[in-house]
Amino acid sequence: MAVESVLVIGGGLGGLSAAVALAKGGCRVRLIERNPDWSALGAGLTFNGATARAFKTIGVLDEVVAAGAVHGMSDICDSDGTLLTTGSTEMVFGPDVPVLGGILRPVVHRIMVAAARKAGVECIPALTVAEWTEHRDGVAVRFSDGTTGRYDLAIGADGLMSSTRAQLFPDAPGPEFTGQGCWRAIAPRPPSVHTSILFLGGQHKVGLNPVSPDQMYLFLLETVPDNPWYDEQDWPELLRAKLAGFGGHVATVREGLGPDSSINYRPLETLVMPRPWYRGHVLLIGDAAHATTPHVGFGAGLAIEDGVVLGELVREGLPAGELVEAFTDRRFDRCRNVVEGSVALGELEMRHAPVADQRALSRSIYEMIQEPA
Repeated sequence: MAVESVLVIGGGLGGLSAAVALAKGGCRVRLIERNPDWSALGAGLTFNGATARAFKTIGVLDEVVAAGAVHGMSDICDSDGTLLTTGSTEMVFGPDVPVLGGILRPVVHRIMVAAARKAGVECIPALTVAEWTEHRDGVAVRFSDGTTGRYDLAIGADGLMSSTRAQLFPDAPGPEFTGQGCWRAIAPRPPSVHTSILFLGGQHKVGLNPVSPDQMYLFLLETVPDNPWYDEQDWPELLRAKLAGFGGHVATVREGLGPDSSINYRPLETLVMPRPWYRGHVLLIGDAAHATTPHVGFGAGLAIEDGVVLGELVREGLPAGELVEAFTDRRFDRCRNVVEGSVALGELEMRHAPVADQRALSRSIYEMIQEPA
């Protein structure tokens, strides 16, 4: 029997993408999110052409482009801000699909929530799964508020620290720290910043990326093999110190860091769940199954692609058992290759490998993801 009713657990970009695609494919979809506020944390989101292609398939690309910033090249500078080279991309991801871009995370989250509701998805914050029971033709769920439901398919899209994954696969390997940490902040965007800019050659790798007509976001990647914990109240002072050796636009951002800069820090962790990504009628997607680093701007993109693929498979009328297997067949190698390639790129950065080597690896990853999901 074809999948008709779906429960999506997790209201991030992966869960929202799946919910929209499945609803447009004819399913009755209920999406639940643990967070009562149901807002997106973080600063900016960099997206590549493959992510933009997925946004287009979901039906939100025009809104993302209007609210964000898109471009087709990146400047590479030394730590003083002197331009070394300009890299353009000839990658083609489809008609009218930008190859690079950025948007504020809260903004893209609102766009996706609106798309889900427009598609008829029942969206419920402050709700979790308390218990589920497998049946021959679906899964019965008891929710944290005591209500119950029964679904042909449940999708765990609840992130890197997925409780769904922990319940399904208690012995599965957890996330692995890569040896790097990432700082992010929002800053005003001067007119001269019209593309992404990378600053290389210093102790850290720093980048600027436009995310709206008047804002950009800064990221800093640092090598931290001991995985330190930083008190949040110290983040502004720490980030200023780490940016002290940089000139150009980075120096300007450093001087302007303050309470409105949305500064955050996260250790970079990755995960590739071994096959299978499902048990019975419950399937893992997004960071719950494959979490990567931000090195090629594809962390959220992989999760959004998951939703696109689910939408395609449900339109084929596959029963749940065949659908989850077909999904894993479509996604496993691609996601694993992106994660492993991103980790390898981070390792090159930590070794201060030549810029040419880093760019060659990035190029090979982009060529791979140019192929459809």
